[in-house]
Amino acid sequence: MDIEALFKIKNKVTLVTGGSRGIGEMIATGFVQAGAKVYITSRKAKDCEETAAKLNTLGPGQCIPLPADLQNMDQIKQLVVELSKREKHLDVLVNNAGATWGAPIDEYPEAAFQKVINLNVTRIFSLTQALLPLLRSNASRENPARVINIGSIAGDYVPAHESYAYSASKAAVAHMTRHLAGRLGREFILCNTVAPGSFPSKMMAETISKNKDAILAKVPLGRIGSPEDVAGTCIYLASRASAYTNGATIIVDGGVSQNNSRL
Repeated sequence: MDIEALFKIKNKVTLVTGGSRGIGEMIATGFVQAGAKVYITSRKAKDCEETAAKLNTLGPGQCIPLPADLQNMDQIKQLVVELSKREKHLDVLVNNAGATWGAPIDEYPEAAFQKVINLNVTRIFSLTQALLPLLRSNASRENPARVINIGSIAGDYVPAHESYAYSASKAAVAHMTRHLAGRLGREFILCNTVAPGSFPSKMMAETISKNKDAILAKVPLGRIGSPEDVAGTCIYLASRASAYTNGATIIVDGGVSQNNSRL
């Protein structure tokens, strides 16, 4: 057994959606520093290019910006075209791009609900489906391709705040991942979910700022998640170490989900 090779992802061709900030940037950073060739998407081209430039100073891997608004099916198609021009295969797809919306139930807008479900669930399926030719291209029993979907612990319990579409979407992501795993595993494409708790992302920034002490009190480890925590989990799921892991949901929350008093 080659222990040193178990977690190597050097030169793996990877696409991280929503990779210009937050958890997506954390994952992309870890992959670049591990030597992978990482494409990142972002709705805002400037953000995407600036993050890629920053990550390229870290090495030894490489980061390439491919801006795209994943709400838009035409832009998903164009993203796949552009990636296909550059690569003959895709080793790892990290579906991280997502949105949330909070509002009291009597005021919750239907348009917002649809927007969140579309990006967080429908477009994960759309992009994965569109990238199947690239994922299949180099996949084998010995070296499977990987789809890593970023869910949330909010998909497994009822949050205190009124974010109905977000929690529903993340529950759907976990189940859809299991369904994909059962089908695509036959083609040596492994599908797994990572369910983070509280991390210092833009989406969580206001919540952490206003409720940090209360949040920390419910985390058995007594801290917010770090970039290493989520990047390390995804590196495991992209490496030889996880080649027999398919359809799993890995919770990365410091133990919050095992607490009786959750966030």
